[in-house]
Amino acid sequence: MKKLGIIGGLGPMATAYFLQLLTRMSDAATDQEHMEIMLHSKPQIPDRTEFILGQSKESPLPWMTEIGIGLKEQGAEIIAIPCITAHYFQKTLEEGIGIPVLNAVAETALCLKEAGVERAGILATDGTVRSELFQKAFGAEKIACVLPHGEGQQTVMDMIYKRIKAGRHVDPNEFAVLTEELTKKGAQTILLACTELSLVKRDLGLGAGFLDVMEVLARKAVLSCGRLKKEYECLLSHGQREE
Repeated sequence: MKKLGIIGGLGPMATAYFLQLLTRMSDAATDQEHMEIMLHSKPQIPDRTEFILGQSKESPLPWMTEIGIGLKEQGAEIIAIPCITAHYFQKTLEEGIGIPVLNAVAETALCLKEAGVERAGILATDGTVRSELFQKAFGAEKIACVLPHGEGQQTVMDMIYKRIKAGRHVDPNEFAVLTEELTKKGAQTILLACTELSLVKRDLGLGAGFLDVMEVLARKAVLSCGRLKKEYECLLSHGQREE
């Protein structure tokens, strides 16, 4: 099996949950059958959204590249980054590190295409939305993106930065209002397109019509470096959202 390197800490709780997903998804009967993982968790990496939006001049790219090279030197053959906004740098990181960096955005597009989804709602950071990571990847597969309006997008950012990253719980009613808005706009599936939002699914439990992008990344990592349990072959919650 190939060895997995993880550039973590973006944020710390999302990274911890990513490790749980990798373990849960792996088809392993003993400790020895699990994949070998090298993790460098560095929460001090500059904020990705602030840099992408021009609110900070400190690029996270050199930090992530240095960590990736270190993981490679330790024996990592593939890199995963449990931070969706950081995928803005995916191609450059892959070139700078010299080994494959998994692309959760591209994998999500394939997952939706296989499920026949034509309109997907996006809950993500401003950096992810403004850089059009999903819009570009989905456009190539003829999948339309449905985004929250301005006030709704600010609510998403507050959930991520003022609640989850701060160790506070998300208001279930507030989250429901967000998802209902996207459903009314025609979203068949709603993407938890920030690894902090993956914790909403973990803590609240969500019904049909959601796809956790961090689960997509974890599945790809297991497929690349281990053996996947059959129940994780399809990650899209059964059924599509209804208006």
